Amino acid sequence: MRRLWMSILILVALVAVGCTQTAAPTATTEASQPTATPQASAPTAVPVDGGSVSGQIQLAGSTTVQPLAEVLAEAFMAKNPGVTIDVQGGGSSVGVTSAGEGTVDIGDASRAIKDSEFAEFPNLQVYTIAYDGIAIVTNPDVELPSLTIAQVQSIFAGEITNFSEVGGPDALITVVSREEGSGTRAAFEELVMAEGDTEKAITEKALLQQSNGQVRTTVATTPNSIGYLSFGFLDQSIGTVAIDGVDPTVANVKNGSYPIFRPLNMLTNGEPNELSKAFLEFILGAEGQAIVGEDYITVQ
Repeated sequence: MRRLWMSILILVALVAVGCTQTAAPTATTEASQPTATPQASAPTAVPVDGGSVSGQIQLAGSTTVQPLAEVLAEAFMAKNPGVTIDVQGGGSSVGVTSAGEGTVDIGDASRAIKDSEFAEFPNLQVYTIAYDGIAIVTNPDVELPSLTIAQVQSIFAGEITNFSEVGGPDALITVVSREEGSGTRAAFEELVMAEGDTEKAITEKALLQQSNGQVRTTVATTPNSIGYLSFGFLDQSIGTVAIDGVDPTVANVKNGSYPIFRPLNMLTNGEPNELSKAFLEFILGAEGQAIVGEDYITVQ
């Protein structure tokens, strides 16, 4: 009888040990399985539908970049419902200063950044998102043949005062220009007024306007007027003038035959934050550049 009880006790002990050895590997295996964790250093380049990022971005600066930035912002927000993007104007100088001082997430400038600005804000990061042509535009009632850069210089310097001097109608010229601090004006001064042996200043008699839109409206409604305008603002309300026989078109900028064009830049104070980086990557990606190509010249 005693042997029987001993046999039973041994059998129970063996069963208990077997159960313990079976359970332990299962628990260890589950604990050792790796979990999928995204790497903070590699954010998604182009956010997916349904929104992979959220937060707010503030932009300010060039009135040339502003309407393009607004369209790009709408497209990005449509893909990312948790994102709000506020786009303001103010001019390229405002964009550089605001980005450099960190008062906005992204500054906009429709010109190259000056050495003095890099000296003042050494952490500026520049992202060229597009190129823009600058067209010489006239009131629709003014018919002009092709002009040379030298003739355009002389007109905007106030040296040529009648359209008949350049093959146009016998009418006194009204010059329309952007105000100081405008990226369009800075690019025009660099590409046209500083071209050649002598740099010339825009005449003090010019009618100064605060935006491309105001230039377009003023030229369209002011008889015998001439101005300069970003390609993105060209429409049927004004006429355009060929330069050395070359029409102001995107195709002619891309093939190198039209000479008056400039970069459209976005700026950040050092490396952009994750949300701003995602927005910039969207702009420079295929979808963003397709939007850019509707009115401007892509960087691809």
